[in-house]
Amino acid sequence: MSTPAFDLSFPQYWQAEILPERPLILPTRHFVYPREAEEVERGALEVLIRPGLAGEQSQPKDSPSAQQFLATCALGFHDPIVPTGIWSTPKPEEICAVSGGYAYIIDTTAPERFTMIAYRPVLELRPLPAQGLLLFVGHHSILAWGSNGQAWQSGRLSSEGLTITAIKGDVLHGLGWNLITDKEAPFDLDLKTGKRVGDSAS
Repeated sequence: MSTPAFDLSFPQYWQAEILPERPLILPTRHFVYPREAEEVERGALEVLIRPGLAGEQSQPKDSPSAQQFLATCALGFHDPIVPTGIWSTPKPEEICAVSGGYAYIIDTTAPERFTMIAYRPVLELRPLPAQGLLLFVGHHSILAWGSNGQAWQSGRLSSEGLTITAIKGDVLHGLGWNLITDKEAPFDLDLKTGKRVGDSAS
């Protein structure tokens, strides 16, 4: 597993600590992601999360939603090329935990509510605070997460692997591999819609 990243590009109403291993004595609140226990046997990212401690909208300390909890996030891949770590998200109450390329969006006020990003694995995360988006890059396409959940998912941009080369305003520029020509081909995405610029059919 790669060295954990810690990216707080967005404001957050939580604090998080990546633990070197699962505690011998588990906290009262412990959540496993995903819920299938056999996934965790291959390894996991253990994150101790304290909700509501980093913003004005903190919950009262005796509120259940303010109690710390342990998030056990099943490992996707041991390959160091895929990301692992913690990212803040466009919604301050949500945390994104990534374990070997498996990405989990967790509601820290109600940890039983979570979304596992569809890419297996996620190859890159790109926070875009100006656009209010957290981008997840897969082998073939890009998924954007906003304050209200998934904002969009692009069409297929590459036969295998893609690279973001620049963000200019609300346009993302990138390169994707074209299997037919055996060359990298440029693409431009509208960050508001996820569609190719100038292509309403994407």
